[in-house]
Amino acid sequence: MKNSSERLKGIIVGCGYFAQFHLEGWNRLDEVEILAICDHDLYKAQKYGEKYGIKDHFSSIEEALKRYHPDFVDIVTPPNTHLDMCTIAAKKQCHIIVQKPLAPTYEEAMHIRSLENEYGVRIMVHENFRFQPWHRAIKSLLNLNTIGKPLNTLWRMRMGDGWQSNAYLERQPYFRNMPRLLIYETGIHMIDTLRYYFGEPLSIYAKLKKINQEIEGEDTGMIFMAFEGGNDVILDMSRYHEGDVENPRLTFGELFIEGEQGRIHLQANGTITIKKLGQVPYQHNYTFDAINFAGDCVKITQQHFVNCIRERQEFETSINEYLKNIRIQEKIYKIANLG
Repeated sequence: MKNSSERLKGIIVGCGYFAQFHLEGWNRLDEVEILAICDHDLYKAQKYGEKYGIKDHFSSIEEALKRYHPDFVDIVTPPNTHLDMCTIAAKKQCHIIVQKPLAPTYEEAMHIRSLENEYGVRIMVHENFRFQPWHRAIKSLLNLNTIGKPLNTLWRMRMGDGWQSNAYLERQPYFRNMPRLLIYETGIHMIDTLRYYFGEPLSIYAKLKKINQEIEGEDTGMIFMAFEGGNDVILDMSRYHEGDVENPRLTFGELFIEGEQGRIHLQANGTITIKKLGQVPYQHNYTFDAINFAGDCVKITQQHFVNCIRERQEFETSINEYLKNIRIQEKIYKIANLG
């Protein structure tokens, strides 16, 4: 980028379900101009382009990069395409923001990392959970030692979109055919957020199972992680069973963090309450926008990407950092498979 005051120019690759959140978020960032949108189904690219005011549509990233020389490429395609897409973009000296799951294997993820040094570009994983406003608020409370040293943490997720024969509905039907689902697709978010809160786990135990026999991968699991300082964490996750909330896709569950001096409770509607020992619970005063996806976290993630590119700062979810999530993910599957 020649002038830091200029708008960052980008192209988007992929017009699946989640692309709508990316497009809507970019549209509200004044520092960004989306030049084109690509999808192998040109009709999808045209429809999204019409909806979000993007004039140029292409059936491949190669075509778009012949026409334009953007500052960045936003890759919103399935994980098995990410290595190829990132390689094409990196060869054109484009910075990259790429959706998770980063890659089907750890080896491919490492290969994507190598593109940064090989072509002098920067790559950020679009991991938006840690950018959800309630998690930013809770991190601030932990930094302020609001409840003292964390001792016990429970994150309970009940999505209820995976019990049907047509599990995951028309929104993301490809979930049914993923050989690894719960941790690879969803739990990786929780892993990253817990690392954001507490650092690196010291030990892990996991049990995963498949309840809906119409799908390929696991849909239910219990993960136990011990962190430094005596903080024991339980991830109690199910995409099969339903919760009692109207919108389980807002916070993706309830979170309890108990410390030496009290408790922080994230409710499914985004409310945060604090209970000090011996005192009446009170509501933490913070705000969030109930737009786009999960508290507008997609736009917040995109803003972080833009800021880091402009200010030459490290991404919170850089490839190097995200590889730590993948290593934990792989350990969970290994432990679960060993029984």
